[in-house]
Amino acid sequence: MESFVGFFTEPLAFAFMQRALVVAVLIGAVSSVLSCYLVLKGWSLMGDAISHAVLPGIVLAFVLGLPLAVGAFAGGLFCAVLTGYLKENSRVKEDTVMGVVFSGMFGLGLVMFVKVDTDQHLSHILFGNILGVSARDAIEVAIVAGGTLLIVLAKWRDLLLYCFDPQHARAIGLSVRTIHYGLLVLLALTIVASIKAVGIILVVAMLVTPGATAYLLTDRFPYMLAISAGVAIGASVFGTLLSFKIDVATGPAIVLIQAAAFFAAFLFAPKSGLIVRKLAMRRQGAG
Repeated sequence: MESFVGFFTEPLAFAFMQRALVVAVLIGAVSSVLSCYLVLKGWSLMGDAISHAVLPGIVLAFVLGLPLAVGAFAGGLFCAVLTGYLKENSRVKEDTVMGVVFSGMFGLGLVMFVKVDTDQHLSHILFGNILGVSARDAIEVAIVAGGTLLIVLAKWRDLLLYCFDPQHARAIGLSVRTIHYGLLVLLALTIVASIKAVGIILVVAMLVTPGATAYLLTDRFPYMLAISAGVAIGASVFGTLLSFKIDVATGPAIVLIQAAAFFAAFLFAPKSGLIVRKLAMRRQGAG
């Protein structure tokens, strides 16, 4: 029992772990809420595209002496706008356009990175370094994540209607174009905040897995939000503590715990779980 309690209390003796846990909770909360909309809208690949596209923005911000978060946001927003423009002005489908744009921008970012003389470690940008966040980093994450979360919760009904039925949203007077680009801006902001924890490569898992897990467990959106938040925040906190205890990278630990939760829901969800459905079919066959 003491070792179990110590698992949670021992890391709190260190200031860097206190900051890491605060950042983990903030990122888990905002990514979980946005994840539900991305899953319902079918925009999982958009999160992947924007997360990879921020790399050239980060490098350019470093060269210009600007905050890296500013460059990351600009790069993500440019990717989102460029994807929308190419989709509207070509015969190519949106998923194909996203694949071209994010791979091209990620390649550009890698070329720029190796040409710039910097002490920034590439693995921290790619995979995150939540245990190394400073107090200033934590404040930046709190501002970005908190502001994004407040906007999403304030407009959750409009966003939900847009995801389910854009035509109806337009018919009742909502500006679908504004909501579309507003959601992309919120996505870019969330990615900027999440890079501190899990980096460019793994941030897409934070934006997809919690919502996908909740989608398997419920048909009601308010419950979906609550379940997604529980999965994301729980995995973020437990993954951070586990990475400290067994000395592994924090981002991958968080993502693995979220993946485990998804597969557990896939197998054991009360209505749609694979094992539950097979047992029900077996009982029907026996009857």
